[in-house]
Amino acid sequence: MNRTGRNNWKVVLIPFSWLYGAVIWIRNILYDNGFLKSSCFKIPLISVGNITVGGTGKTPHVEYLAGLLDNEFSVATLSRGYKRKTRDFRIASIESTADEIGDEPLQIKRRFPGITVAVDRKRSNGIKLLMKQAPPVEVILMDDAYQHRSVKPGFSILLIDYTRPIDSDRLLPAGMLREPASNLNRANIILVTRSPERIKPMELREYVNRMDLSIGQHLYFTTMRYGDLSPVFPDTTRRDAAWFKKQVGGVLIVTGIANPRPLRQYARSINTNMIELSFPDHHHYSRKDIKKISSTYHELKKKHQEILVLTTEKDAMRIRDHDPEPEVRDALHAVRIYVHFLNDDKDEFDRQILNYVNSNKRSSILYQGEDS
Repeated sequence: MNRTGRNNWKVVLIPFSWLYGAVIWIRNILYDNGFLKSSCFKIPLISVGNITVGGTGKTPHVEYLAGLLDNEFSVATLSRGYKRKTRDFRIASIESTADEIGDEPLQIKRRFPGITVAVDRKRSNGIKLLMKQAPPVEVILMDDAYQHRSVKPGFSILLIDYTRPIDSDRLLPAGMLREPASNLNRANIILVTRSPERIKPMELREYVNRMDLSIGQHLYFTTMRYGDLSPVFPDTTRRDAAWFKKQVGGVLIVTGIANPRPLRQYARSINTNMIELSFPDHHHYSRKDIKKISSTYHELKKKHQEILVLTTEKDAMRIRDHDPEPEVRDALHAVRIYVHFLNDDKDEFDRQILNYVNSNKRSSILYQGEDS
């Protein structure tokens, strides 16, 4: 379908967006006025979420917070475990699978083995069970929780993709917004993710002005930087990006994520001969999918001696549930993503997070929170 056709479909969907918006407006009014109850807890709760569908980089930012807090506090993360095949409360272990707890929680657990990673369909129940853990959990990071108003976080971080400004978007289904852009007023901090490495001061001021922030809200810009490659299967040969840049003649990209564009850009830095196999976000790879990856790999091998099969850490969690043939196993590598703050804002952001947790942990004399 061409661009004009897609826009025509969006116009048709606008009345449904109005209806959806009315439902969201009523729901938020009920929460804002206490007709629907938001539970509060005597523990620092940091919510990380967005108001758009599709990837904004939640998991890398949760990992950033986990890395920041892990040295000083006992940290737990809590999410629903999207597309897992279980339904109950679970705490992840290194041996857990993506089917048991979800791909993103498993990714976090394997990067930070020492923290508690939990999943629960009902956030309030998950928090209560985490608070009973021994040793005690001191701070909980709630992943993808901006719309989960049944729990009131102590600190809320909203992520917005730089390339998809929310002030020019529409509500679902005509657009990508889960709720109106004005509802960013619930956030303590707004992070504009996937920003260009260099933003002109005039563009920066224009973007900030468009956000129309309230007093006390803070806005920062982050971008994603790539680390080195790591084998999807730890028992295979480890080769870094520099080796692949010298040796490979082609790259096979395998993704099941919402926005694979940044990975394509990274792949071009290794080799411009690329083929991509793209699957839906959080895709559960089947045996048929693995065979398709293998057959595409061998097609590329007819033209090039060395092939890199490149995927994301999130996809790697699901691909590990299978056993590809040895040659493909050895070629499969995932690239790590790291959050980088622009404009030297890292220290200020870190300070706000640490101050919040220190002032609101259970042992703090300043904390007056009550479970309710």
